[in-house]
Formats: sequence, C-alpha cells, structure tokens
Amino acid sequence: MHKRAPKIVDVARLAGVSTATVSRALSKPESVAESTRHAVLAAAAKSGYRVNLSARNLRRQKTGGIVVLVPNLGNPFFSEILSGIETGLSKADFNMLVVDTRHAHLKPHLVTNHLHATRADGIIALDGSLPEAVLAATRSGAGAPPIVFACEWTPSQHFASVRVDNARGAGLAISHLVDLGHRSIGMVCGPHDNVLTGARTDGAMAEMNERGLAFEPMAVFDGDFSLEAGARAASDWLGLGSQPTAMFCQSDLMAFGFISELARHGVRVPEDVSVVGFDDIDIARRFIPALTTVLQPRAALGLSAAEMLIDQVNGGLEPLDDIRVLDVELIVRGSTRSVVS
Repeated sequence: MHKRAPKIVDVARLAGVSTATVSRALSKPESVAESTRHAVLAAAAKSGYRVNLSARNLRRQKTGGIVVLVPNLGNPFFSEILSGIETGLSKADFNMLVVDTRHAHLKPHLVTNHLHATRADGIIALDGSLPEAVLAATRSGAGAPPIVFACEWTPSQHFASVRVDNARGAGLAISHLVDLGHRSIGMVCGPHDNVLTGARTDGAMAEMNERGLAFEPMAVFDGDFSLEAGARAASDWLGLGSQPTAMFCQSDLMAFGFISELARHGVRVPEDVSVVGFDDIDIARRFIPALTTVLQPRAALGLSAAEMLIDQVNGGLEPLDDIRVLDVELIVRGSTRSVVS
C-alpha cells in the first residue's frame, strides 16, 4: 500500500498555522514573519512536502518555462551564458528549455511552431539573425511572451537586450597591438550581416584611425566565428605578398583556427605574428600559446538577461526601454608580443 503524499494541510498542522499562512510562506516568504517562515520550512522538510510547481503555475496562468534560443549549441562560447541564465531563472522557479536555431533561416516555421507549442512564459534569444517570421510570432497577440536578446540583438526590431561593449572591446585589442609596436595589422571578421561583426569592425577601424593607421584591404578576411574560418584566413594570410605582423580575430574560435593552421606551415605565434581574439572562452588560457583576448563577462550577461526577462514576465519593466551594456576587459597572454626590429 502506497503512502499518501504529504499535503499542505499536513505542513500547516505540524507548523501550527493555517494553510493560507503555509501558502504565503512558500510562495511569498517576505510576507510572513521570519519565525513563521522557519516553522513552515521545518514542517515542510519533516513531512516531506514538495511544492507542486505545475499546479502553482497553472493557478498563476504561467507555465514556469523559459525558452532560450541559441544559434549553435556546439559553440563553447554559449555554455557560460547558459549557465548564467540558468542561475537567474532557477532563483525565480523558472525552468529553461534550450532550442538550437542554427537552421532557423531555412525553416522558420519549425521554430515558431515550437514556441507556440511550449507556451513559454518568456524567451531569451542569443541569436540576432532570427527571421522576421520568428520575431513576429513573439508578438502575435496580447498573450505573446516577452523576449529579451542576450549577446546579439536585432537593430531593426525593438526588444529589450543585454550585450557587451563590442566596439570598445575591439578598440582595446587594436590598442594593445599598436602599443606593442605593430603598424601592419590584419583582421578576421565575423559574418557580414551579424551585428557583432559590425560593432567590432567599427571599433577596430575607429582605433586604427585614432592611431593614424588603416587596415590593408587584402589583410581583412571574411569569417563566421568558427575554427574553419580562422584556418581559411590563415591560408589567405600565407598567400599575401607582405604579411601583417599582427592579427585581430573577432572570435576566439577563429583565433584558434588561425594559429593552428599557421603552425602546420611552420609559422610561430607570437614570434612571427601576434594574434588577439575576442570572447575569452575557457580554452583560451589553456591553448598553446595562451590567447590574448577580449573577455566578455558571459555568466553575468546570461544572469542579467534572465533577471530582465523575469521582470517583464512579472510585469515590472516595459520591454522596449531596457538596453544594458556590460563592460569588457583585455586579457593579455602569450599570443602577442612586441615587434622585434
């Protein structure tokens, strides 16, 4: 014979309070006295009572679920952002459902159908290239869930967002290389239609101009933030008649691909060319050589996005008026050095 699952009335009896007080102590602990809260929690632990989140969310007309849209789950850059999001959501009793949008541009209806099927309370989008059909789905009626963009954003659409100062980060990378004596500097860019590429390119070019320098057009390579793009750029760099003495790669993965491909051809970093990345993903400090890069506070970025969305879900913020920009930091390691005359 199965033992009956403890109910809220059992907790109330053990704590010597009403069921209403138990409910308040568990859902709004700030609304009851500290001694009462401790008594209720002790009684809940003793009885084995567990809050039924599904039932509670149903009463509140909420699902308790937040959908996070990620452009490529295979990219290690997103892991720490997701960790920050999870930390923020779990504090507010929300669950996270991660959706890979890598092919959303090919089949946008699959993403929109998924959003409708999950009936999420809110959406955090790490993908700034979502198709218009997907974004429209988040505003299809009064009951549409709020959306917050993290890391990337959509210049043509007005949504709340949290991001880092990408232009300043790129400027720090170029400033570091110029301060080391480099005057011939190349760059490996991200996708041409990506907002991060635009911001980082603008920041790099502004710093070059401030220093009285300019990029050689042949030394600016197209990429897509991937290892393969960095390797392709290295092959192109090797084919130049006169190679730049330093390179700014707009992502760490491209920097890793660039350095490893050069190593295959006997070109040393930083002895033959200095390289700076952007992101400071975990492997950057363990790579050989350890990568000089621009640190994005990824966990803080994810946490801030979660807190921003929770405020919207709970009716605290207007979704169009909140844009938060976090600062960046240059981390100097072994992949850069002074020009040797």
